[in-house]
Amino acid sequence: MSRLTIHQLTKTYRNGVKAINNISLDIGKGMFGLLGPNGAGKSSLMKTIVGLQKPDSGQILYNNVDIVKDPGFIKKQAGFLPQDFGVYPHVSAHDLLHHLALLKGVSKRQERTAQVRHLLEKVNLAQHAHKAVHTFSGGMKQRFGVAQALLGNPQIVIVDEPTAGLDPEERNRFNQLLSDISEDIIVILSTHLVEDVSNLCSHMAIVRNGSLLAAGSPSQMTAALEGRLWTRPVTRAEADACHARYQVISTRLVERIPHITVYAETPLPGFAAATPTLEHVYFHTLYQ
Repeated sequence: MSRLTIHQLTKTYRNGVKAINNISLDIGKGMFGLLGPNGAGKSSLMKTIVGLQKPDSGQILYNNVDIVKDPGFIKKQAGFLPQDFGVYPHVSAHDLLHHLALLKGVSKRQERTAQVRHLLEKVNLAQHAHKAVHTFSGGMKQRFGVAQALLGNPQIVIVDEPTAGLDPEERNRFNQLLSDISEDIIVILSTHLVEDVSNLCSHMAIVRNGSLLAAGSPSQMTAALEGRLWTRPVTRAEADACHARYQVISTRLVERIPHITVYAETPLPGFAAATPTLEHVYFHTLYQ
């Protein structure tokens, strides 16, 4: 069974930014969510895993092979969909996948043709195979990006902020595709969208400023807040007072009325019990 183990990984850039700060994770088959705000270090971690940059220290083991020392090993096993996936202008999806397959070492034409046909069908782009990729919608480009990431039958696929900018229908279609893929391999989903992790991932980690804040299953992390969240509608003046007095997890508008949710070990007068969500976990972890 595929296993990715990250042990005490660090990376500091020349400008002094510590993008990865002593992170350790153990990731198995299925969908793993890496959740954090913009600038948390998610992209830096993804690039380090796939061998695009070397860490300053630490280990990354894939099936007990140290891929920091042997980055070629992971490059043969991994597919990567970066946040900014560029495409060649005026090249069709079919031809571009053939070209990328050659670059990935799929040298036999018959095998390459079969893979390209299969992947275009898998991502529901077969009917658009001969259209230029730069003319695709955002969702179609992302699905094409998954197709190129799957060339060569990788055992790890990493997708970085894949649903940013997609409309709800395209986002649902894309998430279903990721879910289907993760049945057999490791898929790491790097995102700042809590909903995507909640919908897709059986295991997750929360990072901020390059550091690992929490890791586990969404259900376990949510259950840990049971009986500790309390909510009530407030006026703007009351909201300011509550922020000063309580540990406020979130404030959201419901029909233009602010509702705050606070963390407390015991019930609070005037507050009703709130059902924990992964969003509550996220904000509590970030700002506790």
